[in-house]
Amino acid sequence: MKRPVQRRELAAQAVAHHGVSIALACRIFGISETCFRYRPRLAAENDRIAALLVGLTQAHRRWGFGLCFLYLRNVQGHVWNHKRVYRIYREQELNLRIKPRRRLVREKPEKLSVPALPNRVWSMDFMADRLMDGRAFRLLNILDDFNREGLAIEVDFSLPACRVVRCLEQVMEWRGRPEAIRMDNGPEYVSHTLVSWAENRGLP
Repeated sequence: MKRPVQRRELAAQAVAHHGVSIALACRIFGISETCFRYRPRLAAENDRIAALLVGLTQAHRRWGFGLCFLYLRNVQGHVWNHKRVYRIYREQELNLRIKPRRRLVREKPEKLSVPALPNRVWSMDFMADRLMDGRAFRLLNILDDFNREGLAIEVDFSLPACRVVRCLEQVMEWRGRPEAIRMDNGPEYVSHTLVSWAENRGLP
């Protein structure tokens, strides 16, 4: 959908180059004859505002309209109305700019060591999905890092720390206690319940 200014330009081209009457061109492009005949009185000043806005957005790519307007008003001392400046800002399509994504500099992580024997190191992690009715559920996965054997999968709509502890206890009943358990910093893993349980079990 084109803006009225663009439709007025198309209507003017149709009148100038194709011999179409003004009334017919206005009906074709959906504008009034008043809009077609309108000529801005401050066109030169509007061009200056547009040039300043384009220059500011190119020099400061993370600035939006608010910062640009404050700079024009408070730093450069222009007294233009904010509605007028914003209209020109939109005409230049500066409000549709794609902001550059900030890249995170990450250090190269250390390579995880593979245990030499089974039942030395376990890993735990969560997965999530949704049912057809939109309800979210979670899965707790426990693996043996030696051969990536799946030791347990706990599924429920909520898996608090007490459920994590209960699942680990059930696996240890038939598998035995590992020397260490790897996990991330999720809320279930850093809770007081799980930390106390790991300390009592002598797990690092």
